[in-house]
Amino acid sequence: MSGDASGGGQETCRGTLYIISAPSGAGKTSLVSALLEKTGKRLALSISHTTRRPRPGEVDGRDYHFVDDTAFREMIDAGMFLEHARVFDNFYGTSRLSVEQQLSAGQDVILEIDWQGARQVRRALPGAVGIFILPPSREALEARLRGRGQDDDVVIARRMRDAVSEMAHYGEYDYLIINDDFGQALEELGTIMRCRRLRLPLQEQRLAGLLAALLEAAG
Repeated sequence: MSGDASGGGQETCRGTLYIISAPSGAGKTSLVSALLEKTGKRLALSISHTTRRPRPGEVDGRDYHFVDDTAFREMIDAGMFLEHARVFDNFYGTSRLSVEQQLSAGQDVILEIDWQGARQVRRALPGAVGIFILPPSREALEARLRGRGQDDDVVIARRMRDAVSEMAHYGEYDYLIINDDFGQALEELGTIMRCRRLRLPLQEQRLAGLLAALLEAAG
């Protein structure tokens, strides 16, 4: 998002914060991972802090910032989180400083959070863009949850109840994507972000030199 060489702009345009939410099993994480792989350095995934223990293969600073309960509570008291929540027995939170630094450097940032966290972030950063991802049907969602082969019927039933509760908040977002065909959903997600980068205020700042030259020549 830095100045375009052809336009002569030197200032860095502020990045956009994207809040992406979905019920468990809708394919949000897979879509975001594929988008990050395609987009490269212009887009980053915010890394959350958590008090839960690392799972096998997880790396501190890559998957999460792993901290203890005391440290997390101290961060809450210091107002260091854009949003935070307790999920079962563990805390999760998004660092305000980290997100602000990335946005100020011109990088677009994705937050994968639920609707409650999204509300907290929008209060702090009203310019954030919300994208909600839905499955094509309840049957497809349940099939995806069962396809993981990790949970029994009781857990699946609870996850389905949680999913319906989460999906009820889709109307609080700016964009809605149905993840039926993965390739199409990925293209739609990328299109939203490409279009956002072409908004007039950003283009005027990024292409200031080119626009000035064009208008001068026209005069």
